[in-house]
Amino acid sequence: MERLQDAQQFEQAIASSTPVVVKFFTTWCPDCVRMDQFMDEVIAAYPQFTWYDINRDDVPDIAETYNVMGIPSLLVFQNGEKIAHLHSANAKTREQVEEFLQTIKG
Repeated sequence: MERLQDAQQFEQAIASSTPVVVKFFTTWCPDCVRMDQFMDEVIAAYPQFTWYDINRDDVPDIAETYNVMGIPSLLVFQNGEKIAHLHSANAKTREQVEEFLQTIKG
């Protein structure tokens, strides 16, 4: 998963015509660490997506714009538009993440 560092990189990444998954995280979030334990397997199982992560604390304006109220959150973008959002409360297990990804048409 490639790390996005700033708003410019974020805007370039989400402009893709291929569905893009962006994981919002922070360094102090225990659920983010837990999610990291299974994300490599999820990424391998869903190669149709391009995967990025971004530290919510580095881009608070973007997080606010896209209603990232909890972390970790997975947002899916295509052609610059948010097409799906997995809120932190529903992103605790690999199964929950995969169920969410299966609902996305790309």
